[in-house]
Amino acid sequence: MLDERQKIGVTLTGLGALFLFLGVMFFFDRGLLAMGNVLFLAGVIVILGVQSAIKFFLKPKNYKGSLFFVAGVVLVVWGWTLVGFGVELYGMWGLFAGVFPAMLTFLRTVPGLKTLLDMPAVKNVLNRVAPAGSGLPV
Repeated sequence: MLDERQKIGVTLTGLGALFLFLGVMFFFDRGLLAMGNVLFLAGVIVILGVQSAIKFFLKPKNYKGSLFFVAGVVLVVWGWTLVGFGVELYGMWGLFAGVFPAMLTFLRTVPGLKTLLDMPAVKNVLNRVAPAGSGLPV
């Protein structure tokens, strides 16, 4: 399953997502969004490892996503939280769009989430984003 390092990385990434969510819920609070960005990036780096993370962010096909993500983080830190968060989301989509099908395949195996993800309205949206049969790229 997951080794200890990857468990820590998943926890950091989850906390980053939580802080980003709270930052949005508290009307784009700059401190929460910045903390969420730091935790999310730390989690990704811990999960992948430093060398693999550098390779991932600097792949030619990921340049655009990396640039927009970093620009969004900088805008959030400078105080342009709404614009920065939008730019950051676009960058995240560019970076992690290929991972969404595998992530949804995993989430569909979680008992509580399976019921939620199998609801007709949610299923239609998710199948457009990440088709159900796409699974892991093996």
